[in-house]
Amino acid sequence: MPANTPPNKQEQAYAALRERILSGSYSPGYRLVIDALAEELGVSALPIREAIRRLEAEGLVVFRPNAGAQVAPADPAMFEDMMVGLAVLEGYATALAAPEFEPSDIERLKGINAQMVACIDRLDALGFGKANREFHLLVYGRCPNPYIVELLKDTERRLDAIRRTVFTHIPYRGRASVEEHAEIIELIESGASPRKIEEAARKHKLETVNAFHAWREEHERADAVRVAGST
Repeated sequence: MPANTPPNKQEQAYAALRERILSGSYSPGYRLVIDALAEELGVSALPIREAIRRLEAEGLVVFRPNAGAQVAPADPAMFEDMMVGLAVLEGYATALAAPEFEPSDIERLKGINAQMVACIDRLDALGFGKANREFHLLVYGRCPNPYIVELLKDTERRLDAIRRTVFTHIPYRGRASVEEHAEIIELIESGASPRKIEEAARKHKLETVNAFHAWREEHERADAVRVAGST
């Protein structure tokens, strides 16, 4: 579609529904009622049906018997899979981005990491998360491959929707995360090999996966004990 051509109704419906799912406005299990959505968006039912089919193909929507289309549930295993995929993408993107960094970028990364330390000291988890996102967005912004950047941002948005709606107990890694950031900064600043930078960035994300997996196993064991104790 040429850049100056306005999106058609199906594209508009698809973009609107997808954004609401990824932003968390439509949480897992939310019913997508075709007639209601068509009226709200000012289109016929057909563009809504086509948009929902596309979202189903992406794994964002599922069909349930007697319920119709719903936003796909947040599956812990899927969350881990997405995090692993993000780790691989982010590792490669960081290695690609490293030669593009200016000294001012390095100083900005150090400043963001210092903000994260300050947030830890004042127990500001929200501020820590915001600074952490800023850190990674700066790295993404220097990656010269726009397709990889879009994949990273899209995956992050999907994960954010899951974090906001279901997995509220994702382990907080605090100082370990800051130390890993510092290692990545040092590797970039010193002109380390792409392989070392990629490994460090990938490992940084995988540590979150490992922490979540350990929390999940502990949570499931505790649930099993509670169930056994109630029988």
